[in-house]
Amino acid sequence: METLEAADITQLMMESHELSSMINQSREVSEYLQAKREMELDTEVQRLLVLFEKKKEQYEDVQRFGKYHPDYNHISKEVRELKRTIELQDSVQAFKRAEDTLDELLYQVSRTIAHAVSNTIKVPSNNPFLEVQGSGCGSGGSCGCSVKSRPS
Repeated sequence: METLEAADITQLMMESHELSSMINQSREVSEYLQAKREMELDTEVQRLLVLFEKKKEQYEDVQRFGKYHPDYNHISKEVRELKRTIELQDSVQAFKRAEDTLDELLYQVSRTIAHAVSNTIKVPSNNPFLEVQGSGCGSGGSCGCSVKSRPS
């Protein structure tokens, strides 16, 4: 195995700051922030969120007794329906799409850095499909059964 000189931590920090600046200036971050602003300015979404918080408090009260509470089914249904109504709002959907796109960028950057060190390093993702691609039998995932390892 080849001996590598330890990297200068100051240089690594400077490079990571540069990388974070590049990410912050990316189209993905710009679109995410714009979608977030639009969602926050959407009066209907904000009205629904306030209502959802109130319903969620009622739901938490009902949860203490579970299905034995007389309003359990009614409150549970209202919370689910309200959540779905919020998710169907255009500004919320646009925000979720922008959030997913930004998450994908951050995952790819993290994966590139991690795999530059070792293919067996796990890289968490908010997308379960991405995590499945990088783990499990034959990939060096948590089971540790890597079939082939690439030369470093």
